[in-house]
Amino acid sequence: MWELILAVLVLLVASALCSGIEAAIFSLPITKARQLAEKGKNGKVVQAIRENLARPISTIVIFNNLANIVGTYFVAYLATKVLTGQSLTLFPFLLTIMVILLSEIIPKTVGERFCVPVTCMAARPLFVLTWLLTPIVWFIERLTRLLVGTRVRKITSEQEIRALARIGHQEGVIDEDESRMIGKIFELDDATAEKIMTPRTAITWIRGIEPLSVAKVAIGKSQHSRVLVVGETMDDIRGIILKSRMLSLMIEGLDDNDLVQDHVEEVKLVKANTPADELLEYFKHSRVHLAVVVDEYGGVCGLVTLEDVLEVLTGEIVDETDTDIDMRETARKNGKKRLEQQGL
Repeated sequence: MWELILAVLVLLVASALCSGIEAAIFSLPITKARQLAEKGKNGKVVQAIRENLARPISTIVIFNNLANIVGTYFVAYLATKVLTGQSLTLFPFLLTIMVILLSEIIPKTVGERFCVPVTCMAARPLFVLTWLLTPIVWFIERLTRLLVGTRVRKITSEQEIRALARIGHQEGVIDEDESRMIGKIFELDDATAEKIMTPRTAITWIRGIEPLSVAKVAIGKSQHSRVLVVGETMDDIRGIILKSRMLSLMIEGLDDNDLVQDHVEEVKLVKANTPADELLEYFKHSRVHLAVVVDEYGGVCGLVTLEDVLEVLTGEIVDETDTDIDMRETARKNGKKRLEQQGL
């Protein structure tokens, strides 16, 4: 009788260990495994197992099936020798309930809930067992690849990160503004220069052939710190002139007969479909915070600034010089008003 009880205990414990470890490994996030890898050698083993699941899981499946199949057969053999009558009839049903409850449901629940400590404790033994069973695991791995292919699933996705940010806010792990900012970051590559620019009709510009005496009046009335300088037409871009540059010239005693084009700074031209994240990289490294947006034919569509890019993340940024908060909305209203005046 004691032999039967011991065999049942070994069967249940062996199956429970396999089920719990398997659930723990699958429940451990890859990001957490990488954090553990930074803390020590055992963490690196955990990372290696978590990022290459095929062989470790094959090892667990082999031992789990050995426990369930061979163990059950041996237990059944002992039961036929020890038990008789009604006890022998009820034993398979009782064993099935114990296996389901004690070797599947409870261990997998514990493994999922305590995935980090369980995986850390099991990592090294599992690594050694996987190495010992390399020939068998290699055969199973090749057979699996033959049946299901070799496509590698992506570790995470943009939608998953957004969802984690929302869940983190709901659980109080991160603040609402942090969650919102994480979501906004993904909008940088979706927003283009055309979507965030100041439209052509709202641009402050001046001809390069104008004398500084005329320019300082026009520039002084503008709410913008940078003014576009053009040639014969607005599509003939010569550069930009800064209000700060005009102020310096006035302090130095500017010659009113000097032309604006003699004091311009070079400006970059970008295509209308340029993503906002590319613009951010350009502004960050070039130390120039303005670019001219052109269409596929080289015509000027508008101006885009570093502030426009940052507003994708933060919403509208307004300073003391802004009389119109949203230049795109202002341009739309002015355009609609002109059309109404023309009866269109």
